[in-house]
Amino acid sequence: MRAALAAAIAGAAAATLVRAAWGIPGQIGASAAAIAPRAARSVRYQDNRFHNTEPSTQVVRSEDSSLLSSVLTRRKLGRPTHPIPLATPLAPAEAAELAVTWYGHSSAIIEVDGHRVLTDPVWSHRVSPSPMIGPARLHPTPVEVTALPPVDAILISHDHYDHLDRATAVALLRTQTAPFVVPTGIGAHLRHWGVPEERIVELDWDEQATVGSLVLTCTEARHFSGRGLRRNTTLWSSWAVRGPHHAVFFGGDTGYTPRFAEIGSRHGPFDLTLLPVGAYDEHWPDVHLNPEEAVRMHADLELGDPTAGVLVPVHWATFNLAFHPWAEPIVRLNAAADAAGTCVRVPMPGQRIDVLRPSSQRPWWLRLA
Repeated sequence: MRAALAAAIAGAAAATLVRAAWGIPGQIGASAAAIAPRAARSVRYQDNRFHNTEPSTQVVRSEDSSLLSSVLTRRKLGRPTHPIPLATPLAPAEAAELAVTWYGHSSAIIEVDGHRVLTDPVWSHRVSPSPMIGPARLHPTPVEVTALPPVDAILISHDHYDHLDRATAVALLRTQTAPFVVPTGIGAHLRHWGVPEERIVELDWDEQATVGSLVLTCTEARHFSGRGLRRNTTLWSSWAVRGPHHAVFFGGDTGYTPRFAEIGSRHGPFDLTLLPVGAYDEHWPDVHLNPEEAVRMHADLELGDPTAGVLVPVHWATFNLAFHPWAEPIVRLNAAADAAGTCVRVPMPGQRIDVLRPSSQRPWWLRLA
């Protein structure tokens, strides 16, 4: 009896491991060898990897707490106390002059001068190579990826799982005709997943592509990349999107750097900035903005004027990726923005904001704190 029970337990454990590992090689994407030929053309690619202009460390020591103690004691802080409300996404027949629909985390559709640009689309349940292990969604997707309106471009900031998702990319290959506009090296992942060459535009920092009447500029970020054991084989970026009349900045995922003032002087000011405000921690200060730094970055992009443009926070609420309370990013962001005079709009997942038609802001996030 005991032997049979032990065999059954061992069999169940083995089956669980098989399910957890199922599809991992495909999720990881292209190998470093497949990425290297294109990556090697970049001046930022040295010693077989990309580098930040301003040196950064992915994990640093903290005098206040160890990373292990944070994992053991603070991991559940990032969950809301109630279900996260969803708005019903609205997609007018024609794209507006300046609007944004936020679907959660860094996934959004930006409307600029009659065009639609989709950013970092991630519709999977987990941001992980495994379907069973890794950060899972804290709220459902507000709309199916197949129900998105037609877009003119799909922007990717970098290849981390919470910004580049294989299942979503494959779905968009079927349901959209727009090009994937990506930093150098990420094209190899897309080709590995069956995206044809004619739908891939790879750019280095400061390079541009034109889509309709929009100019998309690949701009600097302070971050890192990697989907497997090797890091920094592909480039990471932010994006400037400029139409004939309006301009938008998408921050992707980044730590603070004075380089954003240079981006502002070249490509700003911006009518709208989408900046990451969540998943910050004292153990990785170089690679993720905290809310106060997001307000400072917005001012840099606005040529030093914190009251110009509108800041919409992204990279929060959807996945528990750090150790801060769920609503803390927005509470701190609003406090810093009020002190600086910065206009902040905080959509709930699925909500569309028409930037040129201001409306009252309901603090929907407070009851979830």
